[in-house]
Amino acid sequence: MDAPYPFRPLRIGDPAPAFTARTTHGEVSLDQYRGRWLMFFSHPADFTPVCTSEFIALSKAAPMFEAMDCALLGLSVDSLYSHVAWVRAIQALTGIEIPFPVVEDPSMAVGRAYGMIDAHATDSSAVRATYFIDPDGIIQATNWYPMQVGRCVEEMLRTMQALRRTADGSVLTPACWRPGDDILLPPSLPTDDSPDWFHRLRPDA
Repeated sequence: MDAPYPFRPLRIGDPAPAFTARTTHGEVSLDQYRGRWLMFFSHPADFTPVCTSEFIALSKAAPMFEAMDCALLGLSVDSLYSHVAWVRAIQALTGIEIPFPVVEDPSMAVGRAYGMIDAHATDSSAVRATYFIDPDGIIQATNWYPMQVGRCVEEMLRTMQALRRTADGSVLTPACWRPGDDILLPPSLPTDDSPDWFHRLRPDA
């Protein structure tokens, strides 16, 4: 596959690079997620402590993502055989089934197209990258964590909730917003009778 942004990392507003790859749920194409939200995330390696904890947490939260019409898709450079063995081992150890596909990327083509892997790296054991991709295939948010720090699934859920709530451009979400909290209106021109023109906090109807 071709990386559409060879000279800079992917940014918010960029189209998510298309790919087709083998996964634990069969062959997957990015195009098949058009029309719904997608959270696409990389992990450094199978059979590692932090990655296993993340997959357990994401599996428990999968119904909440599904309720928002958001699909989950994982990736690492490990082979499909390693992925299958790992998800089976997780189920045997914890009783938890991994409900989302995990992409194999032994050539590192997908990871490099997304900037998940440095162009000169020989493996993917550097970052935990997450891309929040909208129904039109556009990247709306990203986050990156180092190998030794696990991601917070609650924050992943909150980010997706906030992205969906603000998608039509009519409202903004303040710091630490959660569904049901007050929202912010876009700033208006200052007037004498609207002293809060730059911070119009309102109940979320």
